[in-house]
Amino acid sequence: MNRSIRINLLKWLIAPLLAINLIGAALTYRLAWVPAQMAFDQSLADAAWALVPRLRDNDGTILVDLPQQAEQVLRLDHVDEIYFIVRDQAGQVVAGDKDFPSLPAPQKLNDPVAYSGTMRGEAIRMIVLKARVGTQVVSISVSETLRKRSLIRTEIFAGLFVLEGLLTAISIALVWLAVTRGLLPLKKMQADLDARSHDTLAPVSDVHLPRELRPLVDAINTLLGKVQAGAAAQQAFLANVAHQLRTPLAALQMQLEWLQQRHPQGHETAHSATLMLTATARMIRHTNQLLALARAEPSRLEKDRFEEVDLCHLIEDAVQVFVEQAVRKQIDLGFDLQPAPLRADPFLLRDLIDNLIDNAIRYSPAGSTVTVSCRCEEEAVLFLVEDSGPGIAESRRELIFNRFYRLDESVAGSGLGLAIVRDIVLAHDAEMQLGAGPGGKGTTFSVRFPAG
Repeated sequence: MNRSIRINLLKWLIAPLLAINLIGAALTYRLAWVPAQMAFDQSLADAAWALVPRLRDNDGTILVDLPQQAEQVLRLDHVDEIYFIVRDQAGQVVAGDKDFPSLPAPQKLNDPVAYSGTMRGEAIRMIVLKARVGTQVVSISVSETLRKRSLIRTEIFAGLFVLEGLLTAISIALVWLAVTRGLLPLKKMQADLDARSHDTLAPVSDVHLPRELRPLVDAINTLLGKVQAGAAAQQAFLANVAHQLRTPLAALQMQLEWLQQRHPQGHETAHSATLMLTATARMIRHTNQLLALARAEPSRLEKDRFEEVDLCHLIEDAVQVFVEQAVRKQIDLGFDLQPAPLRADPFLLRDLIDNLIDNAIRYSPAGSTVTVSCRCEEEAVLFLVEDSGPGIAESRRELIFNRFYRLDESVAGSGLGLAIVRDIVLAHDAEMQLGAGPGGKGTTFSVRFPAG
């Protein structure tokens, strides 16, 4: 199951934030509604207090001085219905609405008590006040319907809903932005690692990285160091083995050539010597390829070995071997060489030249044309090998640079030549392109070196 640091951070930050917002919204709603409720109740209590001066005790009988006009003022409300009732000490109705709900009288005098109930099929809020009038104790109740209260509650709720929704959206956006920015060093580190080539084993820089990532970088660098040490040991072993094999193989080739010369053509011994010479030549070539592969490894190349060389002269030095190889195969080998100075490792450049020209001749059928050229071009040195052979399908053009990959198993070879070429190109910070040959036939290998 895939785990995401981003999702975990968002869950642990947004979930508590939402809970806090909900709790804050509930508290804010309560803080807004309770004072409003108290203000409405106080208004009812004031109406009840306003009735007290209108009452008087007449020899044990409570009389009410409440003209119709004054009662209309008391009941005046453009939204709610106002009801009231006055009861004497015996509970008899002195004035007001006779269908007013019966309520328990407060325990204390002059201490209004609020109640909720219904009257005439509608919810109401009531205030009951017990007051002394002369020698009598009267109960005054005033109530109103809840229309204004419902409107106020709806407005409070709607306002809080919009406010809390806006605050929640802003909070989530800020958390998302903070988490995204917090993870940027990881993304930068990933981009730096992705930008590396497959053979780059240099330590990962921890400059400008936060403290939290440095242990991870240290672990990666430790692992890269172990891989680099292992690769160096492997390359050193390969180079040593190849170097140790060259001398006995060369001696074996000389002995076989001597044996072949000592017996006439067609003799059984001469035929066996020829077969062994062919096998020995292949072993020598494979050994040289392994040695070149170890020498061309980009991670092991020391660029202080570079020197000023002329690619034209290096190709001229290698001409004779390939001319004889092309003549034997009836291939027209041509050269178009111009001065091409650059800074490079001359031994590696010879390996690159040998492999590309040999590859073109080896895979081209009899009667084909191979052209080798070099020249200076726009602050670069260009080296091209063109042939009119069978060409390489686009789907296989990337594969041919893999080690031991071969286009045609019937053609003798180790499958290392183009892998060596690729490593040499990388070691010299050059660019290589593979395309069709002249007229869309065959293959063209072009290598562009930085000018020296």
